[in-house]
Amino acid sequence: MKIAVTYDNGNVFQHFGKTENFKVYEVEDNKVVSSEVIGSNGTGHGALAGLLAEQGIDVLICGGIGGGAQNALAEAGVQLCSGAQGNTDEVVEAYLKGELVSAGTTCDHHHHEEGHSCGDHEEGHSCGGTCGGGCGSHKPAFTGPNVGKTCRTHYKGTFNDGTQFDSSYDRGQPLEFVCGAGQMIKGFDAAVANMEVGEIKEIHLMPEEAYGMPDPNAIFTLEIAQLPGSEDLTVGQQVYLSNQYGQPFPVKVTAKEETTITFDANHEMAGKELNFKIELVEVK
Repeated sequence: MKIAVTYDNGNVFQHFGKTENFKVYEVEDNKVVSSEVIGSNGTGHGALAGLLAEQGIDVLICGGIGGGAQNALAEAGVQLCSGAQGNTDEVVEAYLKGELVSAGTTCDHHHHEEGHSCGDHEEGHSCGGTCGGGCGSHKPAFTGPNVGKTCRTHYKGTFNDGTQFDSSYDRGQPLEFVCGAGQMIKGFDAAVANMEVGEIKEIHLMPEEAYGMPDPNAIFTLEIAQLPGSEDLTVGQQVYLSNQYGQPFPVKVTAKEETTITFDANHEMAGKELNFKIELVEVK
C-alpha cells in the first residue's frame, strides 16, 4: 500500500490544492518500509489527483480540502483522510494504528457561526454504500485475523425491499480498505474481519451498525447573504460546506426561502437498514 501526505518541512501541508510536495510512504504488513518526497508537478486538484493516481497512491492524508478535490480523488480511486496536522511521520503511524481522526467524521458542525463557505455545487454526490468517511477515529471494537490488514472486497448493497443502492461488481473493481481502521461502516468492517479469501457472506445491518439514526441537530438554516454562492443552489442539490476550521462536509439542500436556506448534514443512508453480499477477494 502507498500513502501520500501533503508535505512541507516535515509537517502536513494544510492546503491540498497548493501543496508543492508529497511525502510518499510504502507500507507492507501495516508498517512503513520506505518513504520519499516527490514534487507536485503542478497545482489544482485535478492535476494533483492525476499525479497521485499515476504514482499508485492508495491513500491521501492531508489538511484542508474542498469538495471538488474530494470528487477528483474519488474518481482517481484514491482514498482520503483529511483534517490531519503535525509531523507527517507521526500522522502516518497514527493512521496505521487506526488512531487518526478524519475531518469527514469529526466535523463539529458549528453551523450558526460565520465563516461558512459553499463548496463545489456538484449534484449527485453520494458517499456510496460502504464508505464511512472516516480514517480510524477509534480503535475497532472487534477482533479478527484481517484487522489491520488491507482487504479487497466485492460487494452488493440492497435495501430491505431488494432495491440495489451500490455494487462493486457493476463497477468491475473491488473495494480496498484497511480492516478495522474506521474507513468502513461498522457492520461491514466487522463482517470482513473474520472472513477468509474466497468466502462470500450475506449480512443485514441495523442503522446503528451502518450510518446511524438521523440527527435533528444536523439540520440547520443559514442566511443566504452569509453564504456566498448559496443563492444559486436549489432544493435537493448536494454540496459541500466548510466549517470554521476549513473542514469540508457534505450536505443536502432541503428548503430555500427568499433570505434563508436549510441544509441537512445527515448521511443519505441514515436511519436505513442495509443488506450486503460481501466477497473477500484478497488480503495483503
